[in-house]
Amino acid sequence: MSKEIFDRGLNIRKSVLGAEFVEKSFAAADSFNRPMQELVTEYCWGAVWGREELPFKTRSMLNLAMISALNRPHELKMHVKGALKNGVTRDEIREIFMQVAIYCGVPAGVDSFRIAREVFDEIDGPAKA
Repeated sequence: MSKEIFDRGLNIRKSVLGAEFVEKSFAAADSFNRPMQELVTEYCWGAVWGREELPFKTRSMLNLAMISALNRPHELKMHVKGALKNGVTRDEIREIFMQVAIYCGVPAGVDSFRIAREVFDEIDGPAKA
């Protein structure tokens, strides 16, 4: 593992997902899953997110679409929060999930909207009908 890439990844991961979330993930890691935390931090966040060719906002938008298509609700919720921090607007999130519904199936789009609403409700309080 490259310490430089790991450290860059750790900083990026904290800036996108929040330092508290990342520190909690590492604090909860044990000998079984710590290598996965290290792998994700170095390769996902350091080696790829650390590249300068795409801005974080674009990377977040891509992640929302791909994670929706893969039906990974826990990861999607985390990345909706990160996307908002990276400047992706709620309108853009809506449009990403509309595109997901067409290209990946309506159930994937519906689930993505539901997860985004959970995040918005956590931020704003429950939506008014």
